[in-house]
Amino acid sequence: MKIIDVHTHGIGGYDTRTLEEKDILAIAATHGSLGVAEIVLAIYPAAIKVMRKHMDAVRKAMELQKAAGAERRASRAGSRGPSKIIGVHLEGPFLNPVHCGALDVTTFLEPEEYHIEKLIDGFEDIIKIITIAPELKGATGAIRKIVDKGIIPSMGHSAATYSEAENGFNAGARGITHIFNAMRSFHHREPGIAGFGLLNQEVYIEVIADPFHLHRATIDLILKVKNPSRIIIISDSVSGSKMPGSGQGVTAGSGRLAGGSMTIIESARQLVEIGFEKNAIMKCVTVNPKRYLSN
Repeated sequence: MKIIDVHTHGIGGYDTRTLEEKDILAIAATHGSLGVAEIVLAIYPAAIKVMRKHMDAVRKAMELQKAAGAERRASRAGSRGPSKIIGVHLEGPFLNPVHCGALDVTTFLEPEEYHIEKLIDGFEDIIKIITIAPELKGATGAIRKIVDKGIIPSMGHSAATYSEAENGFNAGARGITHIFNAMRSFHHREPGIAGFGLLNQEVYIEVIADPFHLHRATIDLILKVKNPSRIIIISDSVSGSKMPGSGQGVTAGSGRLAGGSMTIIESARQLVEIGFEKNAIMKCVTVNPKRYLSN
């Protein structure tokens, strides 16, 4: 089965904040060399015109891959050619400033129809996922519009209550972006978006399964409570993400976590080594992300 990462910003010194398709190809080459067959590249929130330029760089890289036949090489069993770039994941700009994480809060926008159209227009063919905070004014209507465009809405960077997350799901949201991270904390009187993600057995959840974003016991909780077919391990890797074996987290100057510290290959391997069931873990990086993207 193909290993698929649906949320990576970059790796090894390169990320999607670039106008150069060669930088995007370098990300694909590094992920591919480590065994990841397909990647969805996450675009950082920025001014809409800037996000569009970054998406254009990804599109050009995809076209170059196709022309070179890289997608055929990446699909071969055991191949260590470049990862096939299968689209982009817009992580914003329709996010809640209260839970900005390491993202630039000054770029966040309300999910107005005008902004959505301006952002998406002409890129519908490569946008696979858009992260949106479901509690924002107009978010449920925006989620419906995103669905109508054939794009997956994922809820994240959010202060949503349980009911607000449920409203987002009922409007068409199919995923939750890196559960527990950059969102309202679980509370026994208000389980919030994280509680909804765990208990709703249909919504998909992204999991950053490195030792820095989630405690081992939290990962154990997720695997015991959540529908196993709806768990997707992601890297959330960034330009500063190190190569396998570094054992280092990626932080911003404030000490805040700025991205994942390892590829999904390494995350899966470490989870199996500490006792999690191999077949279940491997489905989280193969079958589950494939189903998520194809439904």
